[in-house]
Amino acid sequence: MINSENLSFQLVDVLLVLAFCGHIAWTVKASSQCKQALSQEIRPHSVAITEFGAVGDGVTLNTKAFQNAIFYLNSFSDKGGAKLFVPAGRWLTGSFDLISHLTLWLDKDAVILGSNNPDDWPVVDPLPSYGRGVELPGGRHRSLIYGRNLTDVIITGDNGTIDGQGSVWWNWFKRKTLDYTRPHLVELMNSTGVVISNLTFLNSPFWTIHPVYCSHVIVQNVTILAPLDSPNTDGINPDSSNDVCIEDCYISTGDDLIAIKSGWDEYGISFARPSTNIIIRRLIGHNQNGSGIAIGSEMSGGVSEVYAENLYFFYSSTAITIKTARGRGGYVRNIYILNVTLVGVDTAIRFDSTFSPHPDDFYDPNALPVIERITIKDVIGNNIKVAGLLKGIEGDTFHHGLHGTAHIFKDTLPWFPQKLVNLSRKVSTPTILQIVTIYPIICGVQAVSRGVVIFCLMLMPLYSLVDQKWGRPWSLVYLQNNGELRAAVDALLEIGHRCCCYVFVEVHTACADRADNSGY
Repeated sequence: MINSENLSFQLVDVLLVLAFCGHIAWTVKASSQCKQALSQEIRPHSVAITEFGAVGDGVTLNTKAFQNAIFYLNSFSDKGGAKLFVPAGRWLTGSFDLISHLTLWLDKDAVILGSNNPDDWPVVDPLPSYGRGVELPGGRHRSLIYGRNLTDVIITGDNGTIDGQGSVWWNWFKRKTLDYTRPHLVELMNSTGVVISNLTFLNSPFWTIHPVYCSHVIVQNVTILAPLDSPNTDGINPDSSNDVCIEDCYISTGDDLIAIKSGWDEYGISFARPSTNIIIRRLIGHNQNGSGIAIGSEMSGGVSEVYAENLYFFYSSTAITIKTARGRGGYVRNIYILNVTLVGVDTAIRFDSTFSPHPDDFYDPNALPVIERITIKDVIGNNIKVAGLLKGIEGDTFHHGLHGTAHIFKDTLPWFPQKLVNLSRKVSTPTILQIVTIYPIICGVQAVSRGVVIFCLMLMPLYSLVDQKWGRPWSLVYLQNNGELRAAVDALLEIGHRCCCYVFVEVHTACADRADNSGY
């Protein structure tokens, strides 16, 4: 006869090994994927922008000089490629195109300035996965530095600067005087073998770096800055792109530092190109209105296999966000976020399915996003207002919910889940969980007046415990007295020992009229 207890131990061992091996595999892949930037090719041909009549006085418009230089360098694309050298100076220009097998090199104290004349930013067709401009129907202004259908493109230098001078665009946007969607600072479309490194990007009119329909993209050692009140100045937005590495970056903007996207509603669903295999490492930054790392809300083509680690966000609105909406469709799955430090962040983790903007009225309200297999662990925060905020969709499900969450917050309010029925009980790897945090519920929260809340975050053995003892099948358990609290803590600790994982329990007392505190 098979001993069920021994079988459960064997299953736990297998799951732990699989989870550990999966983490190792991702780590190895991240290392190899990001190292490619270290071996940038030396171009056999090089010219300076001054050879084509450019003047670096910050006043002379040099669009023609950039266009002519790149047209000339295109003749070397089959001869090992070429480098366009931009020396120290302030080089005013409108939008210009890159070519394959090109290195755009900005020397120290070189600044490429975006023109303040909207006519210098041509209008192009909307992206097929969006169906229209993000902000307005119709086309969109082309980015300052633009390229499409390219191979082997490097934008780098000795910490030179690309300044979009976006304040005029922000003012036009706020006054609602624009006819087309604002331009990005750098956009590469349907390209492969892209490296962006060792530069500073300032004041983008809209998103700063936007690789869309791209593969094998590396962004390393860049600084991205925009005023904290500048509208929608996202830092780096991989969009329907795969095999992207972002590391060693500092970003301070008015919106998301990094936002992973894949198209908008029915257009993204039909285009069906996901963002996948995204590596983010050693990211530092802050914002006022967005998130440190966001997925969505335009994620209709799907987002998967995202690995982010060693993140530091300070004095920001939100640290980690997954944002979706009814009509988005698509999926967000296999997300791994590890080793996060937060200081002065309003909301640490937010899952929000109520982002309502749609490209038009033809979206399918029954196209519901699938959220599954999300791992967020080793998060340490100080002065965090809200640990977590979960907003679901009526009738939809967070499949598998949050796996293996390990977060510790000091001076923090509790999790505020909404539509708890949307948290699925199905768990594929139940033993990944390393820390279970018990938070108090603040007086006045709907449906809970006193006591504490256990947000067990999908630890499978707890479900049987919950079903048998409290008869509540969800992962949120209300405990109205210290006897239940003590029993729950003891049970959780026992589960932790049996599952060979560490269970941490933290209890705060938030309600002024709650005098009974056993010390748990």
